[in-house]
Amino acid sequence: MPEFFIITLIFIALTLVVVWLHFLKQGQQQNVVDNSLRDETNIRLYHEHKAEIEKDLEKGNIDQESYSYLITELDQSLLQDIEENQAETKKSAAQAKRLSILWPVMLSLFIIVFSGYYYHQHGAYQLVSSTPKSNADSEQINAEQAAFAELQKVKAELDKNPDNSDLWYSYGQGLVGTRQFEQAQSAFDKVIELEGEKADVYGAKAQASYYQNQQQITAQVQAFIDKALSIDPNEPSTNILLGMDHFLAERFEEAIRFWQLVVDDNRTNVNIAALQQAINEAKNRLMLSQNPNSESVSNDVKLDIVVSLSDDIIEKLSKGEDKIVFIYAIPTDGARMPLAAVKVKASDLPLEISLTDANAMTPQAKLSDVTSVHLFAIVSADGGVGIKSGDFKAEINNVDLSNDKTHQLVIDQVVE
Repeated sequence: MPEFFIITLIFIALTLVVVWLHFLKQGQQQNVVDNSLRDETNIRLYHEHKAEIEKDLEKGNIDQESYSYLITELDQSLLQDIEENQAETKKSAAQAKRLSILWPVMLSLFIIVFSGYYYHQHGAYQLVSSTPKSNADSEQINAEQAAFAELQKVKAELDKNPDNSDLWYSYGQGLVGTRQFEQAQSAFDKVIELEGEKADVYGAKAQASYYQNQQQITAQVQAFIDKALSIDPNEPSTNILLGMDHFLAERFEEAIRFWQLVVDDNRTNVNIAALQQAINEAKNRLMLSQNPNSESVSNDVKLDIVVSLSDDIIEKLSKGEDKIVFIYAIPTDGARMPLAAVKVKASDLPLEISLTDANAMTPQAKLSDVTSVHLFAIVSADGGVGIKSGDFKAEINNVDLSNDKTHQLVIDQVVE
């Protein structure tokens, strides 16, 4: 018990030092998040994964279609990292301005009171040490809860400082991060009301609207883009967004043009190194598209599937934009890494497909390595991978790969 009490006091002291050190140093130095280490790690991992995929293509372990799918997913992940780092930098810069002394005072009181209460309720070391370790799902929930909690903190500050445009901008970015796109645009409108029309704010509105519309440039998104570029033709986030949209549509020359514009402008709030990597990849993809490799991969295992939508799901989907559908097989031993996967549109269904080793994500994990799989077909609500609340799904468990029957996947369930 004494040891735990001492550790608790040290933790509180260190936490208070961090809180007050940040406050006391504001104004002495610019407080902007440095994402260079994370960017370097992302770029290194990107090249490692890309090299593995290219090696698999050269060896004939995957076909051209699988190669294109894997590289596109890899590229999109890198581009999203660029945008997220930009948003985090802007958010950090905005939050560094005009912090009231009430902020560290209230935070310090919360830390002390909460720690005292927690120790009083759970002070026994045995109780603390017996707490089960969190798994990946709980970590994701905690991350979402942290994002919403941070958003509420910014909102509380806004209630006290409703004319602080920096807080409104941070609030808008937080709403985008929690997928509240319509509310985010309202927050950015408030920034425009307070500061006047600015290119970066219209760029932020364009991004929010773009993701709200399932990564489609609608008339509204285009209007925000046009407004941002009319104020500043080199506005980074808008040009990066345009480049990403062209890249995902495999219009690589246009993507390079928009990204190169940002690189040449060389603004301090843009990760030029990461963006240059994206440009290089677009150039590689452009050359590959001009010299396609038509080799196919032979395989012995084939999983025939017919994927369709139930009438109820068809009715629900008819009210919105076309959705992405992920069809994949995972091993029955508990691992979640897909052994084979394809991505289609909901409008393509019903569809008959065959999953083979050519659809493997990596040659180290493919259908021919196992005897049975679980089958999934997921209509993604937000276009992202994984099974999330609001998605529609179908699944068949324990499919025997030695059986050559055609399996029917009818998407008729709503993920809660």
